Amino acid sequence: MKYIVVLLLGLLTGVALFAVGLTYNPFVGKPALSPLAVTDSRTVMLSYSAVAADAIMYTNDGESRVDPLPEKVQQLWEAPIRQSSAMVTVLRDGRSQVAGVGVKVSSAAESTRLLKGKALLDSIWYVYLPGQGSFFVEQSENYWDYLRDIVIPAYRHSGGTWKGTWLGNITDGPETLGMARVVGGSGEFAGMEMLGVETLSVGAWRVEDGPLAAEGQLIIELPSISAEVGAEMDSFPDDN
Repeated sequence: MKYIVVLLLGLLTGVALFAVGLTYNPFVGKPALSPLAVTDSRTVMLSYSAVAADAIMYTNDGESRVDPLPEKVQQLWEAPIRQSSAMVTVLRDGRSQVAGVGVKVSSAAESTRLLKGKALLDSIWYVYLPGQGSFFVEQSENYWDYLRDIVIPAYRHSGGTWKGTWLGNITDGPETLGMARVVGGSGEFAGMEMLGVETLSVGAWRVEDGPLAAEGQLIIELPSISAEVGAEMDSFPDDN
């Protein structure tokens, strides 16, 4: 009997050490500052509430931590999409004025590698800004730091909550330097190929229902004027 007890204690100790090593892996550093944070190019900056209850519409498989809304919205319970979520939200400009509407669809990524600090989601945005136009954002999102710094401490807290100040880039590609791919759809953005980054700021999180105070931001880098002129020149026929 004592050998079984020793074996169980050894297994539990091993699991605990593995969990600690995974959480505080010294070979997984925090991502560097996004290039768009210091860019000299023109940018479009749009913010939104990352609290699901503030969205126009939010849905998932109906069994996740965050409840879908409104109450009778269609849930994504079918097998191919049950690890996905969809959100429609109001987007605001730098003056906190309503700028447009964003539709975001996210799904768990098969490329997730926790041992490498990669807790990934694949997502797309469709952004419509009345009077300006629309564009699409394709990106991979990494929530490893979010899980390590917010979610795990919340589970360890006796009240199941986390409070503090957390700000991080969640975009992790597919473009170079870990930026998102942005393609113009209509209006001023028609035909543009751009880069983007999504950041997340969290002030409170609860195990029962996720973010209580959180804001997301999309930063889109517009092509430089010289690049636009060069593209227009390339479109002219060559007389030679």
